[in-house]
Amino acid sequence: MFYKYQHIEKWGTDEVEGIEIGECYVYPKIDGTNGSCWLEDGQIRAGSRNRELSLGNDNQGFYGAILEDPTIATFFAEYPTMRIYGEYLIPHSLKTYNDDAWRKFYVFDVVDEHGTYLHYNVYKLMVEKHGIEYIPPLAIITDGSEEQFYKCLEKNSYLIKDGQGNGEGVVCKRYDFTNKYGRTTWAKIVTAEFKVKHTKAMGATEIQGELTPERQFINEYCTAALIEKEYAKVSLDGWSSKQIPQLLGVVYHALVTECTWDAIKKFKQPKIDFKKLNRMCNEKVKEVLPKVF
Repeated sequence: MFYKYQHIEKWGTDEVEGIEIGECYVYPKIDGTNGSCWLEDGQIRAGSRNRELSLGNDNQGFYGAILEDPTIATFFAEYPTMRIYGEYLIPHSLKTYNDDAWRKFYVFDVVDEHGTYLHYNVYKLMVEKHGIEYIPPLAIITDGSEEQFYKCLEKNSYLIKDGQGNGEGVVCKRYDFTNKYGRTTWAKIVTAEFKVKHTKAMGATEIQGELTPERQFINEYCTAALIEKEYAKVSLDGWSSKQIPQLLGVVYHALVTECTWDAIKKFKQPKIDFKKLNRMCNEKVKEVLPKVF
């Protein structure tokens, strides 16, 4: 059965608010046509972004290419319940890809029979084993700033001819992320839109390095003991999921009121983004008390 791939949300919208808190994989976004393939009744099927394909209506040769690709056949022979999503590189607006990059399928996600996205480190080994092309990450950023993610646009020369500029944009994925609506969602930054909105050049930013001040604060003070203490107070007369906002609020209040002065001394007057700290605190509560959520 055909399942449409999720919509990739623009960076900065409420659909992906907080996706940067944690370990985020940043991938080059390539300008082809979205495709998927899966095994059904022993036959390899394929889809475009919005529909299942047939040989007479095969999305510019994609379905035929999939059926003729022995690497796809051997993959599904070993993993019959998996579903592959990727980009079939055919000419669209960007024409600067390497000559030998065209008419190939580049995997960017694999989903299991439950509809769960596999982590890159898992599906990479699966597709690599069968010789299937896949899109590697440009960077892995933990608790990143906007500047760090924007900087990845300049690093994106994946499949692009030398000296021909950068790719279409980047896609940011945090594999343990669900947004405030309960959905797994990825974020995108499109190069052309970024250039319009951000005309001032940004200074060089290290993609990986020391922990941010907010992460240091969380690691040091947002302990399981503090979280469980506040949960015990909130749930003294019983617990309901309606109390989740209250729980998140009291944990964050305790963290800020009880620990900020000590953190100021310990970390030498750190510059703290309290909005980011609040998001990290919420994530830590969910990590410590998963059954509550």
